Formats: sequence, structure tokens, C-alpha cells
Amino acid sequence: MAVTSESTTLWFGSLMEGKGTTSLDSSDAAEFPVTWAARAEGEAGRTNPEELLGAAHSSCFSMQLAHNLSLAGHTPESLQVTAAVTFVPGEGVTGSHLLVSAKVPGISAEEFQTFAEEAKATCPISKALGGTSITLEASLA
Repeated sequence: MAVTSESTTLWFGSLMEGKGTTSLDSSDAAEFPVTWAARAEGEAGRTNPEELLGAAHSSCFSMQLAHNLSLAGHTPESLQVTAAVTFVPGEGVTGSHLLVSAKVPGISAEEFQTFAEEAKATCPISKALGGTSITLEASLA
């Protein structure tokens, strides 16, 4: 069954002086303020497309890794995944760096690294980011 998820951004004004809000429509879970300054320089209290992309990447990777581990009999106790998405004005998104710390009973660090690399390559958001660099640091806690 296909699921289509929707978000809407309402923007007012020019790029540099304008501002907007991005709403998670399908879940009705949140609405976020967005500005160019938040995107280009970082601005407390406002998000940007790259932070939202990072949320998508970290959650997708977590699900893929949990699934792959569980299929092999290594159900994780916990996975903490941070996706740091870099944006360069005039260039665009230049990469996503996945930082993973996990508690997985009965698995070696080498085995875990193999599972993490596989999840990096196969999670749907990683595939969608195919035109950019995706790096990974994965360790057991």
C-alpha cells in the first residue's frame, strides 16, 4: 500500500526578508517557522529544509537499521541517530552525515558496522539523496 505524506509551506515576502511556516499536514503533528536566515546562517527558534531533511534521514535510517538487525536476530535495545545535513548557499545540499550510537546485545562492533553500512545504502531517504555524499560514523554504546 502506498502512502503519500504532505507538508505545506506558506511564505510571505522576498527570500532575504521574508518568512514562512511549514506544516506537517498528513500527521498534523507540528508547524515550524522558516526563514532564509535560518537556512543560510542558523537561527534559533526557526527551522530550515535541511533540518527537516535531517529528521527524515535519521528516522528512516533508524527504522532500516532496526529492521535489518531484527531480521538477523539482533533486536536493538536503542538506536540514537543524528543526521547532520549541510547546506552551502549557492551550491545546495552537500551531504548528510549519520552519527549512530546503539545498544545491541550479542553483536560485535564489526558486525554492527556492516549492518549500519547496509542501512545507509538501503534506507529510502538515503536512496533519495543519491546525488549527495552520505557519510557514517557508527558505534556500539
